[in-house]
Amino acid sequence: MKIVVIGGSGLIGRHLTAELSQQGHKAVAASPSSGVNALTGAGLAVALAGADAVVDVSNSPSFEDAAVLDFFERSGRNLVVAEREAGVKHHVTLSIVGTDRLEGNGYFRAKVVQERIVRDAGIPFTIVRATQFFELVTAIAEGSVDGDRLVVPDADFQPIAAVDVAAVLADVALAPPRNATIEIAGLDRQPLRDFVARRIAAAGDLRQVQADKAARYFGAALETGSLVPEHARAARLGPTRFESWLTAA
Repeated sequence: MKIVVIGGSGLIGRHLTAELSQQGHKAVAASPSSGVNALTGAGLAVALAGADAVVDVSNSPSFEDAAVLDFFERSGRNLVVAEREAGVKHHVTLSIVGTDRLEGNGYFRAKVVQERIVRDAGIPFTIVRATQFFELVTAIAEGSVDGDRLVVPDADFQPIAAVDVAAVLADVALAPPRNATIEIAGLDRQPLRDFVARRIAAAGDLRQVQADKAARYFGAALETGSLVPEHARAARLGPTRFESWLTAA
């Protein structure tokens, strides 16, 4: 199969193209660096010619509210138009668990718009909502500094390794479209504070990490279950443990 990975030069895209190639498929890593720009539409027609499936793991270069909305809206529309013209039979989008529960965050609002474009496009699709990646816990810690301590929301967390996300996306892209949304997460569900504390301790940082119900998650207020799968028993779980990932990182 020929599978085009939009955002193929990024964290998930690199793992995904490698996984698909190892399985013997033609994986095309499409990104501005390779001459394919979903935001402008440049290079899409050539990249998608003969493609069986497209997996969109692209990300906005700016997280400012208006910019991120513009990115996902324009790139999403350009992509589905190009897919219809190329006769693509399966569109896969990587989204985020909790996207429709965090209206206070512009990035999550933009992902809701992206998902809507996919559902309304008339192309068979599968939306994969993943929890936050292990690789992003450091950024969460850096955004939680409060003097000589870190203060994070009092919420549950169930992160997943990027390589496990890529493995699921590969399986989904090679399977028939579900025309539905699935959720994926890591094996361990614990308070966000515990993951942040372990991550910074592994880097030799012994600052105290505190949980506070009033603390914001990149501007959004969280409930206990905002960032974990809505249907826990139905979620697909990645095999990598956070402690194992910390040891190898």
